[in-house]
Amino acid sequence: MSVEPLLEVRNLRVEFPTRRGTLVAVDDISFSIAPGEVLGVVGESGAGKSLTGAAIIGLLEPPGRVAGGEIRLDGKRIDNLPYEAMRRIRGREIGAIFQDPLTSLNPLYTVGRQLTETILTHLDVDEAEARARAIKLLQDVGIPAAERRIDHYPHQFSGGMRQRVVIALALCANPRLIVADEPTTALDVSIQAQIITLIKRLCRDHGASVMLVTHDMGVIAETADRVAVMYAGRIAEIGPVRDVIKRAKHPYTEGLMGSIPKLGGSETKLAQIDGAMPRLTAIPKGCAFNPRCPKVFGRCREERPEPIQVGDTKVACWLYDSANKAAAE
Repeated sequence: MSVEPLLEVRNLRVEFPTRRGTLVAVDDISFSIAPGEVLGVVGESGAGKSLTGAAIIGLLEPPGRVAGGEIRLDGKRIDNLPYEAMRRIRGREIGAIFQDPLTSLNPLYTVGRQLTETILTHLDVDEAEARARAIKLLQDVGIPAAERRIDHYPHQFSGGMRQRVVIALALCANPRLIVADEPTTALDVSIQAQIITLIKRLCRDHGASVMLVTHDMGVIAETADRVAVMYAGRIAEIGPVRDVIKRAKHPYTEGLMGSIPKLGGSETKLAQIDGAMPRLTAIPKGCAFNPRCPKVFGRCREERPEPIQVGDTKVACWLYDSANKAAAE
């Protein structure tokens, strides 16, 4: 029996109108997230990862806009909702964890006030119940002496503790989906591991699904069930984490994996992908990766590949097109 996806993104297109023309930042991407699943979204800076997350939670910065496709949460379309309706969904149905906790917390209010206000906005409880729930959430995310710390201000917490408060804030109304945008980037490595463990445990306990946006493949390997690799606004490869890490199919994914140092490895030099991600004003014809690809051939420069199913993975690469394989044999 197949489980209906909690989140479904179909042919999503995000554009930025400029004086020189329209820039396409996210170009016709489709994916889904099942209930309780962690989907990692990985790629270099500028790949479109964070914009995809912002489109889902309805927080695209103007002039950015969803110009095509649709986003469905539990079968209901949410990308075309009025601002107020989307605001009710944000927090109640979808929680958000951002890279810098200071952008999510108001420095003028105690963390307790911010938590209880969010709880009172979305749940049918009174002040005392909201405060009790806020204390419980702070305990759940590992903040010691939560009964006392609830009345402290954000500046009285360390960076790692602030990020825990932000996670508690995202969980206030028991959302079914959490969009976590680089939640560990601003933290040192030992705190990163704690936050990753915390997100995994809370999702298991609360039954939430997660879209985890990061450029750190180690975090993906440790946390996600499936991974989508993005490049220049498109999904290059999407599939189960184990398959993508151990048997990367797209040349870009292979390059990403080759650039990660391995424990106990004897290599003195890491592989590198020559060149840089194209700017939105200069995306090449055909496959966007073709100028940097070691396996490029004629068709790659002319036609843009759509995702092709290869086992449990989908890969946007002409190497896996049956017509090319037949011609090569």
